[in-house]
Amino acid sequence: MIPTNQIKIAFLGGGNMASAIISGLIKQGFEPQNLLAIDPLPTARNHLTEQFNIRTATDLSQCGNFLEVSQLLVLCVKPQQLLEAISQLKNSISHLTEPKLLTLSIVAGVRITDIAKQLGHSRVVRAMPNTPALIQKGMTGLFAGQHVNQQDIDLINMVCKSIGASIWVSKESLLDAVTAISGSGPAYVFSMIEHLTNSGHALGLSIEQAQLLATQTVIGAGELALSSSESASTLREKVTSKGGTTFAALEVLRQRAWGEALEEAVHAANLRAKEMGDEFGKK
Repeated sequence: MIPTNQIKIAFLGGGNMASAIISGLIKQGFEPQNLLAIDPLPTARNHLTEQFNIRTATDLSQCGNFLEVSQLLVLCVKPQQLLEAISQLKNSISHLTEPKLLTLSIVAGVRITDIAKQLGHSRVVRAMPNTPALIQKGMTGLFAGQHVNQQDIDLINMVCKSIGASIWVSKESLLDAVTAISGSGPAYVFSMIEHLTNSGHALGLSIEQAQLLATQTVIGAGELALSSSESASTLREKVTSKGGTTFAALEVLRQRAWGEALEEAVHAANLRAKEMGDEFGKK
């Protein structure tokens, strides 16, 4: 493995997720001059330059030979921008000799086969991170394309470690489940915090007090679940004394089929993730 301070990474797209990864990489010891972000928006480029002092470019024609000496290309564009971005990319790297440039895609819903078809190679890893990556507390699901080797996997693990934890799934279709649970999951948690806050305010607490109570409770419960060897159901039972306050609250949730509703919501997100991949594949 190349030393961290010598690894060069190019980002096609300079939005929030690119910014999160760049921030995490620099904290891990990557050199800012070895990171390049390509984005047509001056606001994105200015932010990255001012915040991290990395290289930026408006388009691929301004990259010089950076892609030729890079170890990794990260695709951070929106799905509707991907075809045009890859078309420009192919023109810029078509002269490169083997091996093809390792590519990490965080483009939502787009499958490796469709990326590989456009790129002309399958040395591609697909990732599904989530928004807590913005504070290096993210969760990322990963799947490797056909020509990804162990050294590639080690580099991807290093990159993903910069934004939190990660798992590799055995089938690409399981990334739809990852999307439904952890990709969309922060929104479920934020909704829970929102309703807990509203309930606390209705009971007489200030908004600030209720929000702090709700948010810190979610953080603490999550950390406890993560560090404990016991299952979530066992931890729940330990908090629940029959006839007590927690029992009364959970009984209402049970009567309203809250658990079943959440599971149904996750299945809906999983189905939509699959549909998004199908839609892009038809283009």
